[in-house]
Amino acid sequence: MMHRMMRLPRSALHPLAIGAALLAGVVAMPAAAQPKPDPDWPCVQRKTPDIDLAQVWSGPDPVSAGKWTDDQDAATLAQKLASRRTPLDQVDGLLDAFVQAAGPQANAQLLRVMAGVFEIINSERARIIHGIERYARGQQRLADRVRQEGEAVSKAKAGPTAGPAAPETAEAKALEEQLAWDSRIFDERARSLTYVCETPVILEQRAYELGQKIAARMKAG
Repeated sequence: MMHRMMRLPRSALHPLAIGAALLAGVVAMPAAAQPKPDPDWPCVQRKTPDIDLAQVWSGPDPVSAGKWTDDQDAATLAQKLASRRTPLDQVDGLLDAFVQAAGPQANAQLLRVMAGVFEIINSERARIIHGIERYARGQQRLADRVRQEGEAVSKAKAGPTAGPAAPETAEAKALEEQLAWDSRIFDERARSLTYVCETPVILEQRAYELGQKIAARMKAG
């Protein structure tokens, strides 16, 4: 997101007010909701690097049907189903058409579809988790910088010429503006992180729902 530098009212730039808001923001970040063994994991949601197949699939082992990438029809459907661009309300129609076209090979091909769906979603989810960890490290660096800027503002205002009637120095003014800007960015990134943290759970839920729909179309025997 592109940001434009905005001048804040001087009353909004008071270092104590900004410092308090920053500390409140840090405490309110998802990472502080409960202790986490991984310092790079900032989300309230528990970190699970990979989806367990048993959590989203109760049918036969998909590996038993062979490599899903060798079945072009199954691979095409798996990619379409795994994509979040495909609404879940369209999945039933896609699966029904696939089963009808597959004929007696439907069960084996559905297993390969499930294998593809599981692998694709798991890979996307792992990339997102790594991205969240990188994002959190950047957020921590920004928090450290804002703390340092807050200390610099306090020192500038506590100089030998400081006083209620003393004019604000150019240095103090510049420091306050930088502190306000970085604090705003920190807050915006923290709000974005809350949304991003939900994505791994959403993907796991999608894998489960797709698994249920695929299993419902497999014939016994």
